[in-house]
Amino acid sequence: MSEFRHVLPFFIPLVAIIMGIGVGMLALWLDHQKKIHILELHHKERLMAIERGMEVPPLPVEFFLERGKSETSLDSSLRWGLILLLLGLAIATALILNGDSSSAAWSLIPMAIGLAQLIFYSIGRRQAPAVDASASGSSAKMASRV
Repeated sequence: MSEFRHVLPFFIPLVAIIMGIGVGMLALWLDHQKKIHILELHHKERLMAIERGMEVPPLPVEFFLERGKSETSLDSSLRWGLILLLLGLAIATALILNGDSSSAAWSLIPMAIGLAQLIFYSIGRRQAPAVDASASGSSAKMASRV
């Protein structure tokens, strides 16, 4: 056992890296298998509807969404803008209260990113009604074609 003591510290990061990558790959594989299973079930349902002469239902929008991407870009930018702005303010406050006011300037970075996200949200929110109206008009055209 004493001859392996000098090798043992190298196993800890090696195992951590392998397990970290392995867990990530396992999550991707399981998600892929779940999507395959759901698509197979939906395909069987469509085939049965065709065989019975029923109207074939369209694919749900959820099939095309990324996992965990249920919120819109505007909602995400509002959330992250507020988080980063308040984080920058908290860092600046903590550094100034600790007497390190020269380092507090670094808190301007998350504050600037947060303000940019909030500006993006406000601009996108103003333009959203025009985009929604055109999208609903195009979906009505697509429905009339089918």
